[in-house]
Amino acid sequence: MMNNIPNEVSRVTSELEKAGFDAYLVGGCVRDLLLGKEPRDWDITTNALPDQIISLFSKTFYENSFGTVTIINEAGGATIREIQVTPYRLEGKYSDFRHPDQISFAKTLEEDLGRRDFTINAVAYSVPKGQLIDLYAGQQDLAWRSIRAVGNPTDRFREDPLRILRAIRLATELGFTINTETANAITEQSVLLQKISAERIRDEFGKIIMSKQPMVGLILSHKLGILGQFLPELAEGIGMKQNGDHKYDVWEHTLRVLQHSADKNFEFHVRLAALFHDIGKPKTRKWGEEKGDWTFYGHDVVGAKMARKAMGRLKFSSKIVETVEKLVRNHMFFTDIEKITLSAVRRIIRNVGQELVWDLMKVRNCDRIGMGRPKESPYRLRKYESMIEEALRSPTSVAMLKINGARIIEVTKTPPGPKIGQILHALLEEVLDKPELNTVETLEMRAKELANLPDQELQKLGEAGKEKKEAVEEGELKKIRQKYAVK
Repeated sequence: MMNNIPNEVSRVTSELEKAGFDAYLVGGCVRDLLLGKEPRDWDITTNALPDQIISLFSKTFYENSFGTVTIINEAGGATIREIQVTPYRLEGKYSDFRHPDQISFAKTLEEDLGRRDFTINAVAYSVPKGQLIDLYAGQQDLAWRSIRAVGNPTDRFREDPLRILRAIRLATELGFTINTETANAITEQSVLLQKISAERIRDEFGKIIMSKQPMVGLILSHKLGILGQFLPELAEGIGMKQNGDHKYDVWEHTLRVLQHSADKNFEFHVRLAALFHDIGKPKTRKWGEEKGDWTFYGHDVVGAKMARKAMGRLKFSSKIVETVEKLVRNHMFFTDIEKITLSAVRRIIRNVGQELVWDLMKVRNCDRIGMGRPKESPYRLRKYESMIEEALRSPTSVAMLKINGARIIEVTKTPPGPKIGQILHALLEEVLDKPELNTVETLEMRAKELANLPDQELQKLGEAGKEKKEAVEEGELKKIRQKYAVK
């Protein structure tokens, strides 16, 4: 452990101890060190009071009701910019289930560790002494890969009900199980989550979604009875059979789609879209007499509205809400490659925007895997991807020129007619060979020269431009189709 503690952290504990105070690493950073992981945050606890901590360091930040002082490290080459130091604390009752009625500073480390959430977070370490303080068998629970509350789990959850969701998040991130007594208390106290702010729930939920095994976190949330407290819409799909195209019910399909998005390490908004893409199915499920199977017509439209409402309830940013809503709304795009046209592909691109069209394809690929189909990129999807790239590429047409027909009419004093098109195509041929010529000044000058040519000569140049354009287009399309192994 000593070898894995950065100098910036050791310096803080050393300064506190030189001033006559205790100083221990505590909480998640000690847990991570014991697990052989690199801590994301470094927390120190001490018997020094906030004013005493501030007096020892040149730059600090202190603006909270919990006594935490943030030490700012501005040394050149420092890898850790902020280290939080908090006095030993005792907490009173939580009348509102959100904040302690009062916080008083404790005198001993033992008192401080006794008010922490889980045993694996109630371990402290003295850097100078190389001493580990483990009063609640946290090391044993790490070895057993178990999440267990410090003391009475009901008391811990009633102090701060967010610990209910945090237990599931930690179990998901670490691949741990939850101790039976602690799990029972979660189920018994789950309704208390309703007293927690949406923002706090959103942050813990987001960490579950961004973990390596979000599927596990959601299954655990359902099993312990808390899924309905923050996302009841998802629970509606449990046990809901789908039509013959699907191997799994709505719930398991959703979990598998989400999990594949995590396996591929996709971005947060893609994972949320994967989670919500079929959220509208329970509301739209009807029996189709014609096919003798279940139908879910319009579930994309209904689901987009439901996803917006659920994300709004959890106080996600407007940007995330709009992005995910757009992906859910458009995830059922048509992929019959025998009938699909470039204009239809362009409509999809227009609906979601160029910046999101590839994310839409990610959601679609995850959807396929979640249906129990082993091939992630079958020919049909590769063909569609090829058409998207074709629709997105820079057009090898007169539209790419830094001059248009109206401007040519203006600068050459040539009346509208076929001659303007011939000038444009003649300019295009030159730009395709030498892209650096595609400037307003150069094209305007060259347009004047072309306008003065005999009609027959200009017509020849125009035709050559059209042929050049077609050859370049054919070459680009060939490269795109080879890239996706399609015809």
